[in-house]
Amino acid sequence: MKTNYLDELNNSQLEAVRYNDGPALVIAGAGSGKTRVLTYKIAYLLENGYEPWNILALTFTNKAAREMKDRIGRQVGEQRARYLWMGTFHSVFSRILRAEASHIGFTSQFTIYDTADSKSLLRSIIKEMGLDDKTYKTGMVQARISNAKNHLVSPTGYAANKEAYEADVAARVPAVRDIYRRYWDRCRQAGAMDFDDLLMNTYLLFNDHPDVLARYRNQFRYVLVDEYQDTNIAQHSIVLQLTKENQRVCVVGDDAQSIYSFRGADIENILYFTKIYPNTRVFKLEQNYRSTQTIVCAANSLIEKNERQIQKEVFSEKEQGEPIGVFQAYSDMEEGEIVVNKIAELRREKDYGYADFAILYRTNAQSRIFEEALRKRTIPYKIYGGLSFYQRKEIKDVIAYFRLVVNPSDEEAFKRIINYPARGIGETTVGKIIAAATENETSLWTVICEPLTYGLVINKGTHNKLQGFRELIELFIGTQGDKNAYELGTDIIRQSGIINDVCQDTSPENLSRRENIEELVNGMNDFCALRMEEGNSNVSLTDFLSEVSLLTDQDSDKTDDGEKITLMTVHSAKGLEFKNVFVVGLEENLFPSGMVGDSPRGLEEERRLFYVAITRAEEHCFLSYAKTRFRYGKMEFGSPSRFLHDIETRYLHLPHEAGLARSVDEGASRFRREIERGGMRSASSSRTPFGAGTSKEKVQVIPPAMPRNLKRVNSLGSKPTASASGTPPVGSVEAGQMIEHERFGIGEVMKVEGAGDNAKATIHFKNAGDKQLLLRFARFKIIG
Repeated sequence: MKTNYLDELNNSQLEAVRYNDGPALVIAGAGSGKTRVLTYKIAYLLENGYEPWNILALTFTNKAAREMKDRIGRQVGEQRARYLWMGTFHSVFSRILRAEASHIGFTSQFTIYDTADSKSLLRSIIKEMGLDDKTYKTGMVQARISNAKNHLVSPTGYAANKEAYEADVAARVPAVRDIYRRYWDRCRQAGAMDFDDLLMNTYLLFNDHPDVLARYRNQFRYVLVDEYQDTNIAQHSIVLQLTKENQRVCVVGDDAQSIYSFRGADIENILYFTKIYPNTRVFKLEQNYRSTQTIVCAANSLIEKNERQIQKEVFSEKEQGEPIGVFQAYSDMEEGEIVVNKIAELRREKDYGYADFAILYRTNAQSRIFEEALRKRTIPYKIYGGLSFYQRKEIKDVIAYFRLVVNPSDEEAFKRIINYPARGIGETTVGKIIAAATENETSLWTVICEPLTYGLVINKGTHNKLQGFRELIELFIGTQGDKNAYELGTDIIRQSGIINDVCQDTSPENLSRRENIEELVNGMNDFCALRMEEGNSNVSLTDFLSEVSLLTDQDSDKTDDGEKITLMTVHSAKGLEFKNVFVVGLEENLFPSGMVGDSPRGLEEERRLFYVAITRAEEHCFLSYAKTRFRYGKMEFGSPSRFLHDIETRYLHLPHEAGLARSVDEGASRFRREIERGGMRSASSSRTPFGAGTSKEKVQVIPPAMPRNLKRVNSLGSKPTASASGTPPVGSVEAGQMIEHERFGIGEVMKVEGAGDNAKATIHFKNAGDKQLLLRFARFKIIG
């Protein structure tokens, strides 16, 4: 058996791998080889008395689990690695729940509702209850219910929680507790669980059935958890249930990278791990193998400003590297130009590929400016986290058929396909079916199977259409045992009429839909073939649905799409690395977000988010901010983020524009004064009684073609004056002048043509290039 892999570990990593006598907390700094330690520890356990089925390893993405299992297989053999219980919390717990479903009132064929399914059901419930959907927004209601479940609060517990009710009343949504109860009941009637239920029901299974818990405790002799700083109350509680007695648990994570409180992650799980498990051995992985010394030191100087943290000294033995560049832009538009120009410069000077660059931002809305700047130069890019394959409409339609065949009680699948392809069953009929099912506390499927029994008032024609649909689904249900997922799936796609629907014409949209469905069929074929190679002779449609319903954002990203610059939010970038990273939009109320107000905990999480952004960089890191930015449809003036002040200036190459000098001594004080001049945020933090902030409905505002504060020529044709519009009178603009434009920055007037309202100036801007501006609308001042 191979053991030489241990020679690849440094002393701290080796100690963490070899210790298995009790609870272990591995604090893994950014780029410190966390995955290697976790992988080799499992391999070490397999070589020292543990069978693979006795090891439970929990991760946050299927991709991470697959990569770890592959690496373990190379050390101990693929056959042994195959039997490891390794996967995401949701995939492992869904596997346990399918095996133990009868204990909690479900069948093993239960459906898993994704976010869209949950919202659809909540939307229906809100409508049925006659509530105002503008007040009871599905996203807000879903967030409150999700937060309750993550804190293991049932509908009964929620209704009895005075603090929760008062918070709902204060938010003018007192009926949330009633919506939660109906949602809970409807999911059970439909034989469905949402993602939060997979955690909550596992906890309830173990809590209410000690014999089941004892069985899994005995089976899982050692439990390992990756990214422990991202666990929520439910996940932490289940780990505690499984490990409280034998104390064989190892958790790996970095409190400095805890950035998902909006998803329910609780940093206290890792901060107080040693109090929950008093005999814990703590191992600190402090050598960063990813970044230059300067980047590591800059990140350290930032994160040390947080009070709530586990102290560690991350260091790098790579080259010192260049200081972190800080760019000041006049506007968000110029910021885009500066970043893209710098990318072009680095490519020319250092021969980097496009894939060596990432642009990281705090919010998705910021991507537009950088997309435009990149497109203008025909530079290829990809936006990480776009619509995944399984979220496309035609794929969700096919999957809904699969789900209904596997579980006829699935309400959301039923509603999605009852009239797709069109079969003359309208919304009125569906409303009657829902009403009958709700009144009789049964599923929609049961109602159409026995319409008279459940008082469904419909005419003969509608009855025949419903029975035709029922017979079609029953046909597929009847062949489940005889066909694998691929065979049954292709039958459903053909006989349901879906393939005919997408082949009606050769429009680009329909061609794309057909290609996507064909790709789904190819994927099912591969899925079955792979499982059969692994020894599973009967690969069912349920198996396939379990796989695709648990995919994460990172799992669905394709990494083989060529040389492209990556654009993504900082949250999406966690766990990734790039040679060159640009962190943009470092302004107050943007980064840190104005949503956190002056909440100390909120600000500390925002600072951790900035830390994550910086530590994605291997060789170069650049930070940028704009003095003006279009937000919410209007121009806003901003000030540099307070976080720029947190980084020691000796690690920065400060901007020298606008009086911010390059020299560290004088420039640093000016730089800090500029930051301190910026106004602090006044927004208050929105928190729920269970501890996590509620998500807010995102409103996308399309800014107008020009700033609202621009004054057009009045009806008498008079020209705007400098005092009225902020722009010099047309006649005062001449070739050779230097101007400062509020969007494009510094530029030189090359020529002026025309007169009056038609006067235009051609201006060469330092970063934005040549622009021809109509002077009556141009926003600039003459500076020389």
